[in-house]
Amino acid sequence: MSGSLARHRWFTAARRLVLTLLLIGPLWVVPAAWAGPVNWQEVPATSEGRQWWDSGSLRRNREGNVTVLSRFKPSPAQEKVAGAAEPAEPAQRNDARLYVMELDCDQGLYRDTSINGLPQFGAQWLPVGNDDLTAEVLRGACGAAPA
Repeated sequence: MSGSLARHRWFTAARRLVLTLLLIGPLWVVPAAWAGPVNWQEVPATSEGRQWWDSGSLRRNREGNVTVLSRFKPSPAQEKVAGAAEPAEPAQRNDARLYVMELDCDQGLYRDTSINGLPQFGAQWLPVGNDDLTAEVLRGACGAAPA
């Protein structure tokens, strides 16, 4: 009887977990769901790689900061793939990384709230510093963001 009770408890716990994930799972992808048509804006490439931001995903959050979908592709020198041709559009790249960035336009700060669809809970604010790609994303996205 105790084996049956343990199995029942395990199934009940598993059902609760599945239901919880089904209910909160969509919250993890809310920024992507808010996005309109994808309209990649490329910033000038650096030795670190290439980066785009999606003007269709620009939003202001409750704090007045800008959120934007961004895509980063490391430079060929950093991730050399022998004989691979360079696709023209970022959507065709399988080695690029997607970020949902929150930008504090007034202070020049950013944080990645999602990386490749995985939420980054407790992400810390960082200064742009010498990161030219992020500085250009901040400049372009903040300039195009809705008021």
